[in-house]
Amino acid sequence: MKKHTLPLSSFATLLSTLGLLALALSSCKPGATSPAEVSVDNTQVTISADLPWSERMAQSIMQRNPEAWMTDFREEPRWTYTNGLVLSAILKVGEANGEDRYVDYAKSYADTMISETGEIRDYHFNDFNIDNVNPGKLVFSLYKITGDERYKVALNTLRHQLQWQPRTTEGGFWHKLIYPWQMWLDGLYMGSPFYAEYGQYFNEPAAFDDVARQFILMEKHARDPETGLLYHGWDESHSQQWANPETGQSPCFWGRAMGWYLMALTDALAFFPADHPKRPELEAILLRTAEAVANYQDPQTGLWYQVLNQGDRAGNYLEATASSMFVYAFCKGTAAGYLPQSFQAKAVKGYQGILDNLIEVTPTGEVHLNQCCAVAGLGGKPYRNGTYEYYINEQVRSNDAKGTGPFILASLELEKQGLDFQQKTAMKADSQISKKD
Repeated sequence: MKKHTLPLSSFATLLSTLGLLALALSSCKPGATSPAEVSVDNTQVTISADLPWSERMAQSIMQRNPEAWMTDFREEPRWTYTNGLVLSAILKVGEANGEDRYVDYAKSYADTMISETGEIRDYHFNDFNIDNVNPGKLVFSLYKITGDERYKVALNTLRHQLQWQPRTTEGGFWHKLIYPWQMWLDGLYMGSPFYAEYGQYFNEPAAFDDVARQFILMEKHARDPETGLLYHGWDESHSQQWANPETGQSPCFWGRAMGWYLMALTDALAFFPADHPKRPELEAILLRTAEAVANYQDPQTGLWYQVLNQGDRAGNYLEATASSMFVYAFCKGTAAGYLPQSFQAKAVKGYQGILDNLIEVTPTGEVHLNQCCAVAGLGGKPYRNGTYEYYINEQVRSNDAKGTGPFILASLELEKQGLDFQQKTAMKADSQISKKD
């Protein structure tokens, strides 16, 4: 059987040069000075097993990545959603325990990427890539902490992108300019929580109507009535090779795509006015989607499969990023009152499953998260057809930011409730997570 797990070492991120280059214009003005790279001292030390898991993972990430921009296997500073995700999580650790080093580490990324005048390094407005909005949540946190006006300039740049982001005929955001007429579940997380936070903070009530529109349209076009699960993507034009010619839906229920959607709903609702007319509908979407996902929680481990509804099929595996996202969404949704208390037990079971099966701790206390799907998408070059075989054969690696970030967020939510999941000794993940034969 082919083994897909890769060693715990650095990876070079491969970037494809995609079409429509004539439209890809840099947001940086000619002659603008690039921000300097900002460092934080992260001298390696033994990580105490007495710390909560949120801190243990944050410290492990900081030790593996001496510069904050290195997170998610970067070889040079890039403005990416993955950096925004994991560094926002690390910043929240600092906010929770009052230690500046976590906030300083996250801030060093923003200060590397944002110039003194607020221009964003490695950001291209006319790519209309909704992924690039997600780091704005980190910038929002830093703006609230510091009041630094250059952060506000960056926030306004990202809001300006959403104003002009291409849309479907019903008003749904395209995932990227290079993916015309397509909405992906991923895109709801990349844009909607930032958009809702912007609407709340800068008193833009119409933003909430637009955010609600995105979730409602995505469910309308991607939901499968039989399982209640949502397909990864929907093509309004029905022209993509991966699109069902009758519905425009992609072929499979990818775990992490559903994780993005549930996290997006729980995070965006935190900013919605209590009396917004669409709030009850959004909470209903969250509940029925969470119920559908819960139906596919593995009863033995508490985890979820890469392809959610095909756990018994050869090649499928219990996947870390989706499992961490579902635990976070269930736990936060329960605490906020969006979900029934029964979801708390599902979150606890899932979290214990992550610790038992996917977490590895070295003798020096460094924490590793295994069995992370590195990347998955639809279309592009080389073309990704969205089949079962495609999803199970994408690269699997350890310590992917799309897993470590949600793991920290899930840990923080559980720690708020005083739940103790301490593990005092070095350990390796259980071998039962291997791919199905």
